[in-house]
Amino acid sequence: MTETARVMLNRITLLIAVSGILSIAELKSQPSEFGNWFIYFGNQSFKNNWNWHNEVQYRNYNFAGDLEQLLLRTGIGYNLTPKNNNVLLGYSYIRSENYVSGSNTKSVSEEHRIYQQFITKQNFGRVFLQHRYRIEERFIKDNFKLRFRYFFGINIPINSKEMQARAFYFSAYNEVFVNTENEVFDRDRWYFALGYNITSNLRVETGFMEQMFSGRERNQIQIVLFNNIPFRTKSEQ
Repeated sequence: MTETARVMLNRITLLIAVSGILSIAELKSQPSEFGNWFIYFGNQSFKNNWNWHNEVQYRNYNFAGDLEQLLLRTGIGYNLTPKNNNVLLGYSYIRSENYVSGSNTKSVSEEHRIYQQFITKQNFGRVFLQHRYRIEERFIKDNFKLRFRYFFGINIPINSKEMQARAFYFSAYNEVFVNTENEVFDRDRWYFALGYNITSNLRVETGFMEQMFSGRERNQIQIVLFNNIPFRTKSEQ
């Protein structure tokens, strides 16, 4: 390992450690209102404009070990234009472990989702924007729900003009969830993070998210790995 790579690895380790310390400190004062999500996002391109999305989210009530929700999501997408304007059809499995009010007992529920989404990207100089529109058909026991989501994200490289290898970056997003019946507003998420591009196709980030739902606010630390290493060889690209 080169000296530069060693320095970058130490910085990433320190960043993650600080996030963990802040999360644990907050837990002491609000044990049920501050959690942590470990997230893996994979997006592998293959054969012309096709891509495979794969995702795992391990969500905790605390920093780690007290499961709130396990989310597995996958899908197949197609770029309508080169490397942009992606339409995707996918499936999600969600296992939730919610505490019963006033007790330490958990109630377990499972959900299956079919979803369709459209992602379009833009950049203005060193500002990279992403819009995601998603429709979810949710199957929970004998119940069916329909939900719409709009995601607006921004990435800004700090020490480079591009999102490229060895570039640190600032990341933020807002996502709004809307139901089709009963209570129309479902939830709203705000997120701010610092990330590092290990390579052009592999990056990590850690950040803070505030989520508002059902008249409540819940805070989360997120530690995220993005893997965009394609299945194709250079000659196929």
